[in-house]
Order: sequence, then structure tokens, then C-alpha cells
Amino acid sequence: MAAPRKYPDELRERATRLAVDARRDPSSAAGAIKRIADQLGIHPEALRTWVKQAETDAGDRAGTTSGDAARIAELERENRELRRANQILKSAASFFAAELAIRWSARSLWCGSRSATSAEVVYKIASA
Repeated sequence: MAAPRKYPDELRERATRLAVDARRDPSSAAGAIKRIADQLGIHPEALRTWVKQAETDAGDRAGTTSGDAARIAELERENRELRRANQILKSAASFFAAELAIRWSARSLWCGSRSATSAEVVYKIASA
């Protein structure tokens, strides 16, 4: 479970919008993030991270967008589930193959070289 967010979404969106707008204006670009973070009571590094992600989502900066990151996380989760299911199936197949090998070897030991019916094998086991 994810940790609770320290800042409300409304504050986050407002601060990000203000910082992005301030960075676009050359006269107020220097120190814009620190200034806006101080005014709104936000840690400057938190605001810097939000601004970087907003610029990436807008296509102004290279990187993985929020939508792509969510899709990648979903695919990785699905991949883990499929690998786990595959491992379970492999284990089950090897278990049943071993069980089948034991039964076939028992059948050949008790019934000789000719192939015996299941009823004959059960009778031999029960009478032993």
C-alpha cells in the first residue's frame, strides 16, 4: 500500500502550474521553484520533482510520461503473475510426471513384460 500523500492534489496542481508558468517567463525563471515553494509552504525538491514530471508529461522534457509509467507497472505486474503461474504449472507437471513414472514402473515390476490392466495392478498391490 502506498504512503499517504503529504500535500493535497489541489495544492500540488496549483504549485506545479505556477512554477511552470514562472519558468516560461525569462524575467522570473531564476529561482522560481524555490520562491513558489517557500510561498506555498512546500519543500522545494518536491515542487521540482512535480515540475519535472509535468514538463515530461507535456513533452517539453525527455523521459517517461506518467501514463507510460503506469502502463509499464501494469505490464510488469502481469508479467510477474504469468511467471508465477507458469512456475506452478511446471511444478505440477513434474509432480504428475514423477507419479506416472512410479505407477508405470510398479506396473512393469509386478506384471512382467506384458502390459497389465489397472485392475491387475490394483489386485497385485492389494494382495501384497
